[in-house]
Amino acid sequence: MSDWVYHLPVGWMSTVVLAITALITWLIYATVMTLAVQQRARAFKGVTPALLSPLGIVFGLLVAFLSAQVWNDAQRAASEVSREASALRTVDLLASSFPKDLQTRLHTLLREYVTQAVQEEWPAMAGQGATLALAPAPLTEALRLSLATVFDTEGQRVAQREIAAALEQALDARRQRIIISRSSINWVKWAGLIGVAVVNLLAIAFVHCDNKAAAVTAMGLFATAAAISVVLIASHARPFTGQISVGPGLLQEIIR
Repeated sequence: MSDWVYHLPVGWMSTVVLAITALITWLIYATVMTLAVQQRARAFKGVTPALLSPLGIVFGLLVAFLSAQVWNDAQRAASEVSREASALRTVDLLASSFPKDLQTRLHTLLREYVTQAVQEEWPAMAGQGATLALAPAPLTEALRLSLATVFDTEGQRVAQREIAAALEQALDARRQRIIISRSSINWVKWAGLIGVAVVNLLAIAFVHCDNKAAAVTAMGLFATAAAISVVLIASHARPFTGQISVGPGLLQEIIR
């Protein structure tokens, strides 16, 4: 499926998918009805209606398989963003036990990191262009700063260890969300789903080739169900792309 489809609002995505599905359905209907004359009509009618049930089951299994993949990716993406925000919040809270100048510096670095994530990383993840090649400078500087400082009290040393652990957790959560942002449904899976849907439409047209009204009704119902399934899957196919996506809201709450 083309990349631009994933960036459409759900309403426009539904319109595009329904329009394409209607066109394909009409082409199949028109072709079969044109060919369904004399001997070919008898051959088409020889297709048993019992074939529709297993074909429908195959299509349903493919929809379930792809739905499980995309919804699992979406849940993982939301979980990693939540884990990242929780780790940053821990740093924000524990920094209050440090001297004022260090505390201010850590808060500034957290703000820079969140701003960078919102303005640069999220658009890059939406286009599946985010990379792990470069570590985020604000977080690495915060980690270096917290480890390089020597503290006098035991409480500050405990806070230092906890902050270091939280920063490492935030870095790991960032790596995971960037990896998840690259997940999608490849063209082979889309081709398989659409191919099975076309086979179902052909089978329905063959079975009802002697009754145009029944063919239009049955094909229309199946095509509508198939289009709805495609919209549901496509709207969730990329966790950080489109109207239904995981946003940086939890991270932004840290700096408000």
